[in-house]
Amino acid sequence: MVGSPDARGRSRAGDGVERQGAAGADSRMDRAREGDRGRAREGAKEEATGTGANSDTGVLTTGAGVNPWGIARLLVLGGGYSGRRFASHLAAHGVPALLTGRQEPSGADPADGAPSTPAWLRFDGAAGVVPSSVDLAGVSHVLVTIPPDPDGGDPVLRHLGEVLQALRPAWVGYLSTTGVYGDTGGAWVNENSPTNPGLGRSAARLASERAWRASGLPVQVFRLPAIYGPGRTPFASLRRGEARLIHKPGQVFSRIHVDDIVGGVLHALTLPPDLQPDTLILADAQPCPSSETLGYAAHLLGLPLPPLQRWEQVAPSLSPMARSFWGENRRADSRLLRETLGYRLRYPTYREGYRACLAEESCGRVEATLNARPG
Repeated sequence: MVGSPDARGRSRAGDGVERQGAAGADSRMDRAREGDRGRAREGAKEEATGTGANSDTGVLTTGAGVNPWGIARLLVLGGGYSGRRFASHLAAHGVPALLTGRQEPSGADPADGAPSTPAWLRFDGAAGVVPSSVDLAGVSHVLVTIPPDPDGGDPVLRHLGEVLQALRPAWVGYLSTTGVYGDTGGAWVNENSPTNPGLGRSAARLASERAWRASGLPVQVFRLPAIYGPGRTPFASLRRGEARLIHKPGQVFSRIHVDDIVGGVLHALTLPPDLQPDTLILADAQPCPSSETLGYAAHLLGLPLPPLQRWEQVAPSLSPMARSFWGENRRADSRLLRETLGYRLRYPTYREGYRACLAEESCGRVEATLNARPG
């Protein structure tokens, strides 16, 4: 891991990740050969199909067996990108899984009896549509991916809190954000770092975390950095000529592949209760500038990088959301997950992850997944 932190999450001397800007990414792409691309794609086919030997401790492999986690019935609240991936993976391994959304998914109903597809259940508190205790009977494990309200109120606790209490689930996972740490100027953060959210949405997440901890349910909080995966990579924008190569000196981003969210959460929930940390960061092992990841994506496609744009030149043209994304700088330390708890990342860096994403996107599996998204 480049510039890995010491035991207290501080950067070691010589950490040079922040100096790897657009020029470094471009030169690496220029030095790469066509043969590298071919080997990358072949290796990615193994990763995308589950036949590769680089997988984690077994929770993601297709040979893991039927419901090896002993989950009687899974409820995933929120049918977005991560929730859908999690529910689909477990359903494919024989776990009875429920996935909620505000609107019924288009096309075939996932609840039509297909054994590898999670059943769909409508949950729209604002419209007064809330699952009943009968709908959720037998649920033993719950994963919450629904974001809080802007004021920090949690819609799940507000509308389903009493039902969940009555269910007495064995485990509840809550997906939060490393944004609760705020801007650290590129310094490392870990589970013991002080929280200091600088953005309203991150402050709302922290308030929601605290509400879940106070609920009396057996809650584990997972703090996530930027999420990528099939359909959430720069490949499409590079092909369309719409990608932007932005360089901001010293800026780095942490990230996590969606399958390592699935794997990390599964690894954590299968630990003995006394070994389950109440807070866990899920992040890969190499924070780096976005120019570096864009350069590697361009290399895999055999396409040139777009012209370099410096931050001070493009910032005024960005949306408020995009500016806030670039306005915080931190490195997320996941050594508790990887070293203490023993989870081996399926995609330790963006390189392995991007190769697998390209293979999956090329196989056409992504379009079907995205088109089946509940609202």
